[in-house]
Amino acid sequence: MLPFLTETGLFSFQNHYQELKKGYYYINFIILLLAFMYLCRIKNPEQLKQLSPGEFGKLLGIDRIPEAKCLRSKLKQISSQEKATQWNRSLAAEWNESDENEFYYIDGHVQVYHGYKATLGKKHVSRQKLCLPGMQEFWVNNNTGMPYFYVTGNVNEKLQSAISNEIIPRLINDIACKYTDTELASDPGLPRFTLVFDREAYSPTLFKQLWDDHRVAVITYRKNVKDLWADEDFKPTKIIIEGIETEMLLAEKEVTINNVAIREVRRKTTNGHQTSIVTTNKKLTMEDVAIYMFSRWSQENFFRYMRQDYAFDKMAQHAIEQIDEDFEVVNPEYNRLDYRLKKIREKISRRRAKLYSLEHDNINGKLDESGKNNARQVIIEKEMEELLGQEQIMLNDRNNLSYKIKVKDMPQESRYNKLHLESKHVQNIIKMICYRSETSFANTLSQYYSKSINEKRMLAKSIIKSNINLVPNYEDNTLTIELYSLATPRDNKAAKEICNILNKQNAMYPNTNLKLIYKMAT
Repeated sequence: MLPFLTETGLFSFQNHYQELKKGYYYINFIILLLAFMYLCRIKNPEQLKQLSPGEFGKLLGIDRIPEAKCLRSKLKQISSQEKATQWNRSLAAEWNESDENEFYYIDGHVQVYHGYKATLGKKHVSRQKLCLPGMQEFWVNNNTGMPYFYVTGNVNEKLQSAISNEIIPRLINDIACKYTDTELASDPGLPRFTLVFDREAYSPTLFKQLWDDHRVAVITYRKNVKDLWADEDFKPTKIIIEGIETEMLLAEKEVTINNVAIREVRRKTTNGHQTSIVTTNKKLTMEDVAIYMFSRWSQENFFRYMRQDYAFDKMAQHAIEQIDEDFEVVNPEYNRLDYRLKKIREKISRRRAKLYSLEHDNINGKLDESGKNNARQVIIEKEMEELLGQEQIMLNDRNNLSYKIKVKDMPQESRYNKLHLESKHVQNIIKMICYRSETSFANTLSQYYSKSINEKRMLAKSIIKSNINLVPNYEDNTLTIELYSLATPRDNKAAKEICNILNKQNAMYPNTNLKLIYKMAT
């Protein structure tokens, strides 16, 4: 995996970070150790206690790896330089240049917080169907799920504001556009690039603003679709998503939503359901719009894989820091009153429904039951009066509150703050590099498997975790890596081919003059 890590940019940290304080372990060892840990699915420094420090240390060219306490101390020194954002920006620019990408997938991810030191706003966690305290991250990936960068919200920022205030400026300033200014000027309908996201950021006004201000197109699902298109509008179309060919019933029309002209593409399923997609990209075909929209699941798969294999949601640091006191947030007291009002109105609605039912029974029911129904009506009407009185009091109280307040105006005991996330950012960058490297390695293996989508990552993880022999030769300046036999002959054949491919690259072990040579031990 070392050549893939090097190619992906792991050692570009040397352009941004200074050497650590005097000690046995240099920053090169620490960064490489963290990368090897994540690739081996060692999710925190404490799990290193279960391994032989000497055997793991040989992978780094030293006699032993640091203990958990020492590793955390070194990571703290790295984080104190606060260069993670700068490193991530340079990596994102390099990755985008090699990808030649013009489609950016944006989605939010909540890192749930279970501690007691920080006071964080609550976010809806879709995978748990709950509102929980945590930090909101907004990730930017390409259409195959490869990550570029992410930004972290302060409190309860929405995806729309994150796109306008954080993501668009970084994409424009840090990542080179695929098209030149001459090409953009000669073709008024050509977008600088295209954003793909889900319904959370749906807003025709935002779509128009992005195009008018930045020449940025969007693709997303349409909200509140009530009409149905005629069956004859749809035609069968073959499209390829993640290497799998499938047939869809697609149709396209030009629509105007909130005085904004937008292309709408719909897919009709076998049961008659119509999925609506809207876009401001004028250059894509109808088939391409469907492909790029439904490829959004690659980002969801990225989140799932990173949570399961790379401990994506694990808190790396528990220190907290203050938010800008002039930062405006939704008033928590306003939210509480709003929630109580909602519950009161639900009770009122249930009693109104009961009154209607009793009145209907009085008109159409038996006469001897009228007295009983009237008595129940009186009780419910009294309850209604009490509830309506409570509702009016709450409305008055809510009207006296501001919907948004500044952080400095919040009570000290409940004032929002945020986690110090520099250490988490450093580790996330290394995890992004590991994920990209592992994916490149798995894609190289895919040509040897008919079911490559399902099998290539399993083989990649199997090779990463398998035993090896390290044979240095200082006379010939070589370092031979001998890989032991895998589970099946097919796996051994693929591993042997990979060794041949890596040997042609003439890769060197970092910071040495040793050439890497790969071969099978048996």
